[in-house]
Amino acid sequence: MSIIKRICETEYVRSAIEDKADLSAFKEKPSIRVILGVSTIAFSYIIGWPAIGALGALALYLNRPLLIAIGGPLVYGFSHLVFLLGMYLAGYNYTKIFLRWATRVAVEKWISKSP
Repeated sequence: MSIIKRICETEYVRSAIEDKADLSAFKEKPSIRVILGVSTIAFSYIIGWPAIGALGALALYLNRPLLIAIGGPLVYGFSHLVFLLGMYLAGYNYTKIFLRWATRVAVEKWISKSP
């Protein structure tokens, strides 16, 4: 049995396809909390790898390798916590809606391309 067929047999995928999961819920005006959550997620990307890259460049410039060796994981861990805070603020419902839609779209593309 192909992996695509096994994936399609799961309840989650079947319900996403049968319900024709879409992003219509995103047409509603988001609350302040959702806006704050999405903004926090975007901020976590800014303080993630770009900040680590800048910290690495600074460590090279100052010839202080411990700056990146210790600071890099700390900055990355902090950015991950900020991302989780953003996910919490944005809410479960929006995440669930998006993941159901993405699942439906991906599986339908896989099915159309399979022999």
